Amino acid sequence: MSYCRQEGKDRIIFVTKEDHEAPSNAELVADDPDDPYEEQGLILPNGDINWNCPCLGGMASGPCGSQFKEAFSCFHYSKEEVKGSDCIENFRNMQECMQKYPELYPQEEDKDVATQQESDSAPTSAAPPDSSALPPESEPSPAPSAATPDSSSATDGQTAS
Repeated sequence: MSYCRQEGKDRIIFVTKEDHEAPSNAELVADDPDDPYEEQGLILPNGDINWNCPCLGGMASGPCGSQFKEAFSCFHYSKEEVKGSDCIENFRNMQECMQKYPELYPQEEDKDVATQQESDSAPTSAAPPDSSALPPESEPSPAPSAATPDSSSATDGQTAS
């Protein structure tokens, strides 16, 4: 025996095997083009930001959602010659918030380290290691700059001996 029940906004329909084998008579309702919660892209027809756009990857929600919205809104509506140059403080606030939650918002360096650790733990081939891939600690340090005022570099046509 099939039946239907309402739970909040959801309607749950239970059907029997026989009901499921019969062709469906469901009617599809056309989508409302003015519904701001539909996936219409990042910018809605009226020019507002669609915070529900999947392209934002959930950045508009979570612990730093309000900082993200402030920074992104500032950038979107910026009229400055260099777009967004008036939003530096908003982006700084967002970045500071994200640094408090590294497990939710990994930094690029963190991703690179995780990728390196994954590749290090992968099985290696029998080929000899590449000598050009030395760790940063074993690379020679750069030579000191010769542009310091107390250096004895040759200037104005003088030659160094």
